[in-house]
Amino acid sequence: MPEDKEPLSEVALQAAGDVWVVAGRLRRRLQTLDVSATATTAAEGGEIELSPSQASVLRRLAKEGPASASDLAAIERVRPQSMAKTVGALEQAGLVARSPDPEDGRRQFITVTERGLARRKGDRLARQTWLARALQECGTDQEVRAVITAMALLDKVAHR
Repeated sequence: MPEDKEPLSEVALQAAGDVWVVAGRLRRRLQTLDVSATATTAAEGGEIELSPSQASVLRRLAKEGPASASDLAAIERVRPQSMAKTVGALEQAGLVARSPDPEDGRRQFITVTERGLARRKGDRLARQTWLARALQECGTDQEVRAVITAMALLDKVAHR
């Protein structure tokens, strides 16, 4: 620990540990939340549930933009054959589309369709609604306001 910094207080250490654990737990809970009612299959108009790998690829493409299947496989740390199945399922559901790479015709880019973006938006809204309801059911108004205050502090920390 550098000498010019004041020592960490027990309360700061406790808060950091609690945030780490709870943020991880909450992230996992929100990722595994069943939000399949917001999506439909292209073929029959019924519900489709995305696997964790499909959801991850859709999330990544929506956030970072088009990528090749081989790039996605490397980023997601899966075999190209596994990524081909994942992309195929997303394509069949109408959530992604393939387009040729203008610089290399042998390569294809995977992009999120409007339907895929709507699905992501619907999934995010469903997760936010679940969290709002859980906060309301589990906490008092004062506790929920404390969460808002805590989030403002964490946002300051994140922007340091």
